[in-house]
Amino acid sequence: MTESSNLIEIKDLAVEFSHGENKQRVVKGVNFSIRRGETVALVGESGSGKSVTAHSILRLLPYPLAQHPSGSIHYRQKDLLTLNEGQMRSIRGNRIAMVFQEPMTSLNPLHTIEKQINEVLYLHKGLRKQAATKRTLELLELVGIPEPKKRLKSYPHELSGGQRQRVMIAMALANEPELLIADEPTTALDVTVQLKILGLLKDLQTRLGMAILLISHDLNLVRRIANRVCVMKQGEIVEQAECETLFTAPQHPYTKLLLDAEPSGTAADQPAGSPLLEVDNLRIWFPIKKGLLRRTVDHVKAVDGINFSLPQGHTLGIVGESGSGKSTLGLAILRLISSKGSIRFNGAPIEHLSQADVRPLRRQMQVVFQDPFGSLSPRMSVGQIIGEGLRIHQIGSEDEQEAAIIEALKEVGLDPETRHRYPHEFSGGQRQRIAIARALVLKPALILLDEPTSALDRTVQRQVVELLRNLQIKYNLTYLFISHDLAVVKALSHQVMVVKQGKVVEQGPAESVFAAPQNIYTQQLLEAAFLAPAN
Repeated sequence: MTESSNLIEIKDLAVEFSHGENKQRVVKGVNFSIRRGETVALVGESGSGKSVTAHSILRLLPYPLAQHPSGSIHYRQKDLLTLNEGQMRSIRGNRIAMVFQEPMTSLNPLHTIEKQINEVLYLHKGLRKQAATKRTLELLELVGIPEPKKRLKSYPHELSGGQRQRVMIAMALANEPELLIADEPTTALDVTVQLKILGLLKDLQTRLGMAILLISHDLNLVRRIANRVCVMKQGEIVEQAECETLFTAPQHPYTKLLLDAEPSGTAADQPAGSPLLEVDNLRIWFPIKKGLLRRTVDHVKAVDGINFSLPQGHTLGIVGESGSGKSTLGLAILRLISSKGSIRFNGAPIEHLSQADVRPLRRQMQVVFQDPFGSLSPRMSVGQIIGEGLRIHQIGSEDEQEAAIIEALKEVGLDPETRHRYPHEFSGGQRQRIAIARALVLKPALILLDEPTSALDRTVQRQVVELLRNLQIKYNLTYLFISHDLAVVKALSHQVMVVKQGKVVEQGPAESVFAAPQNIYTQQLLEAAFLAPAN
């Protein structure tokens, strides 16, 4: 390989963060290169140093708290770590661009799509308004935004997650960069949307000849798009190889651990009990009001005539894309939003109960949310968080409540001594275990799990799946499991229900649905989730 074939050459890169007198080295002597026109993937768990390494290329770290004790990053024979801020500005967004993980927080909610992309063209290309808008329209067409002229005046909240990510890609491509850094670009997206975004990136790479540095913990995604893969662990690259070589013959134990971390196995092997939850013709319609008198002209049919029966001790997996009605259905079952139709819990109808009458039932119907950090109060200790339900339902004396909190922490694999600490002191996987302990301490019959693993690394996902499976067997728990991650659904569910635009398009035993899906939409979801074609 000649030196000139490398667009980026990173040698002995180290990154250190200062915390007062203390210094923490988070990247330790990293070496890798990116050739012109190729895709290199940096993979590893949260905290491995992937994003810090990538952000170092554009010098986006919080300097001077961040420092580079050693190393160089050469781009076109220039060491980016030695350039002044003016020189870096001419490279950032111009020759090297970046797409971030969460487009909703990266886009300005107060400005239209047109204004945000135009701004890039004003700054880097010096275009005037008319020329900039024309180029913005071309970029929106390039990234596949439907009806781009209409979208020019849209604000970020008016777009879907996939469309927002396409806008971010359009902004990054505005100046035709040589390198696109994509930091977890599809993590927050549905599997079918992920597939489209990946296809878009590969197509744009072919057309524009740019290189891509992909940061990801999703190995299924990496295998679809990368030419070479660098595996990071605790700030070091422990293995790098051509993509197919790494997947078929991994050398390092950590690489093997990541490849084996896909949630596996099948649902807990236990007999079905009598029906615990029965839903018949459930409907949740939101009115669309227009005109001066705000008359209802139509309805958004978020949930439209859904039926199912879930036996005690089993798991129903509800899958579908964002906006399909999955979470709305879960909220209605818990009586957190109003609905029409029949909901029977343990044989008794609950759809007409007042909130006062529903409250005692809440002990039997618990929920674990997607984002454990957002659902745990930062002002309460872990013990207070887990014990809150015991206090509300007035279960036991103070000593008995303390004993129940300790037991719940042990059940989810956490040290009971940590009950005096606060959520920010725990990792994402540990916080989700705390959320499960909070639900478990009340000894419920039903737990609604709303995307409980989507924010977690694959290795942590596997641990959480095994924990949920073991708890289900031990306590005969019934799960209503909402997710767009079909690998996790397959590992936990006895039954699967596929929802699209508020309607059930397919349901049945999980084994049958995964082995021989009947509906085209189900087939598309499975293909997007499990197919990993070679490059």
